[in-house]
Amino acid sequence: MVYLGWLGSHPLTILPKYLGQTVMTFWQLARHRPGAVFVMSPPLFAALPALLWKWIFRTPFVLDCHTGAYTNRRWRHFQWLQHFLGRQAAANIVTNNHLKELVEEHGGTAVIVRDVPVVFETTENYPLSDGFNVAAVCSFNYDEPISEMFKAAEQLDDTSFYFTGNPKHLSAEVASQKPDNVRLTGFLSDQEYGSLLQQADVVLTLTTQDHTMLRGAWESIYQGTPVIVSDWGILKTSFDRGAVHVDNTCQSIVNAIRYAQSHRDDLRNGAISARNQRIERWQEVKRVLIEKTNS
Repeated sequence: MVYLGWLGSHPLTILPKYLGQTVMTFWQLARHRPGAVFVMSPPLFAALPALLWKWIFRTPFVLDCHTGAYTNRRWRHFQWLQHFLGRQAAANIVTNNHLKELVEEHGGTAVIVRDVPVVFETTENYPLSDGFNVAAVCSFNYDEPISEMFKAAEQLDDTSFYFTGNPKHLSAEVASQKPDNVRLTGFLSDQEYGSLLQQADVVLTLTTQDHTMLRGAWESIYQGTPVIVSDWGILKTSFDRGAVHVDNTCQSIVNAIRYAQSHRDDLRNGAISARNQRIERWQEVKRVLIEKTNS
């Protein structure tokens, strides 16, 4: 991945950061001469080198469009550029029908990729308690109801919670609400994170923002681990087995975890069934993407 993270996202450094990443991207393209280029948006400016490379060498590129490319405040003023790039791309990867329709309304070609298979190479077990364990996958972002999750954990003192993500993004006010049965894991290696997902009894990951696909949820399903997710339409459709849906309130979260405790085997079997279905679906999606980049 081409990324100058040390420059941060300060207004004074963002321009040299993007310029530096553009130069690095051109270097990688010239070095490897790929037959197709996949580029993520946001930041949508990352696609500009791929666009220029296409114009010069006729190399197709695919735009991997995260929900934030269309919904985050930072990128709303650049929707004209997002849709222009979408029309130039061989395909726009999106996570749901709502975004697919948005891309197609502006002349682009969209392919829905809700998830891709995830396999973690684990060499050791992440240490968990002997009781019921909940892995809460989060980044302490604005769209995560962390306060409600902490309140729910406080009512479930027979359950252990492991919150991933960098605690520095957790506000002091919310951090003061953390009960004793919540552990903030901090940054985890891929091996530790994979082990946590595989061993947890259920994975809790929530969002207050509609049309958002929860990466932690589908990573968990691919481990055969059931999930508790928000009750947005896209998440109800995407996680119809091995899942419990909540309205992001404390009581709803408590009820969901109690349900997961009493239906542990059924939910686990549902998650395994969902994983097998997703693996089959991915083979078809992969075939379509290959066709788009070869046409």
